[in-house]
Amino acid sequence: MGGGGEVKPGKSQKGSAQRHLNAGFVAGGLLMLLVYLVAQHFAVSAPHVVITEAQEVMDNIKAQAGKNGKVECKMEGRSDTCEVDGDVRTNGTALSVTLVPATWSERREWMIRPYSRRFASLRKVAVTQLQDPAAAPPCAVTHSTPAVLFAIGGYAGNYWHDYADILVPLFVASRRYGGEVTFLISNIRFRPQWLVKYKAFLRGLSRYEHIDMDADEQVRCFPHVTVGLRLDKEFSIVPELVPGAPLSMADFTAFLRETYALPRGAAAADRKTKKPRLLLIHRGHYRRILNEPEVARAAEAAGFEVAVAELRGEAGEAEQARAVNAFDAVVGLHGAGLTNAVFLPPGGVLVQVVPYGKMEHIARAEFAGPAADMGLRYLDYSVSAEESSLMETLGPEHPAVRDPDSVHRSGWGQVFELYLAKQNVRINVTRFAPMLQEALHHLLRQRQ
Repeated sequence: MGGGGEVKPGKSQKGSAQRHLNAGFVAGGLLMLLVYLVAQHFAVSAPHVVITEAQEVMDNIKAQAGKNGKVECKMEGRSDTCEVDGDVRTNGTALSVTLVPATWSERREWMIRPYSRRFASLRKVAVTQLQDPAAAPPCAVTHSTPAVLFAIGGYAGNYWHDYADILVPLFVASRRYGGEVTFLISNIRFRPQWLVKYKAFLRGLSRYEHIDMDADEQVRCFPHVTVGLRLDKEFSIVPELVPGAPLSMADFTAFLRETYALPRGAAAADRKTKKPRLLLIHRGHYRRILNEPEVARAAEAAGFEVAVAELRGEAGEAEQARAVNAFDAVVGLHGAGLTNAVFLPPGGVLVQVVPYGKMEHIARAEFAGPAADMGLRYLDYSVSAEESSLMETLGPEHPAVRDPDSVHRSGWGQVFELYLAKQNVRINVTRFAPMLQEALHHLLRQRQ
């Protein structure tokens, strides 16, 4: 015999066979252990997988191991959220989410406001881990999908807050399920038009009809429920904090382009022989640019094709998305209208005109970082006292003009009233021209 099959001197063939037999027992044992561990993994991490004979075995192993499910609540930062995994039961009229343990456990309870800003005033959800499984209400409807419970409340209705507080956090909470998720929504009766406006968005994330929690009298059973929406960064996403797999604002804007069938996925690239297009946002009430025609002419002189339009929050979302996607750059005074930057093609430019009154920190927190995360070039132009209507309406000696810090010390109410609600601007186009040139050069560089 040659090679590895040779019987060595001093060792009997019987002894060799015994060693092979022992090795077989060890290998078999290891294989059984591996099957057990894999079964445990799938039983815990994917409880909503379609039931098969193998799944039933895994469920039996899970039950025999005494798994009671779990509640993990994160109550820090701006938001309160809970992830409830196991035998989870919801009661809409009671606005409650209950984890039913497989065996006797410790009773625990959390009160969660299902909105991304903790201080928003709306009804809380009672999240309870039962002590006695026998105390659980029976299931009226059993769902195979996980669920996300959130409220249309707080500042919903303001276009920026719709995105920053609800739509972006909802994308983060539910995208991992690839449409196999049910939305449990409270507070619908106060803002029924919200669901109409964002119907396509919600349908892009879930294949199932939403459930109106306030009107739902049935006890529903889910394998997993996320209670509340998490906001880790204003109007943006922190990829490493996303459950499941990392997501970014670039993923969010790509989702919007898919949802609303937006044709342009790159700024200026399809305009090799045409001027880049710039949208100047018109505001109809306050925080207006008083010399819009002059600013538009300055942008045209810089090399843009310019349109002036008012972007109203009550407009159809798909129609507005397509309109904005046709532009390469957006210019506007600080406000909710700049939220439309989510529809600009990547590589586009957002130019924010910041009102007078040391408003840079607020303005940049809401748009600078988010725009960069979307893959846009962000620029801002700070209005001087001479360009502000406050100089004329209040006079140069008024604290709002002479000492903005004193207004900020007096609280947000005064800041909003003076610098946001009562201020218009007249842009110095000579001073503004370099900003327009920088925006244009950024776009033209992408054609090279």
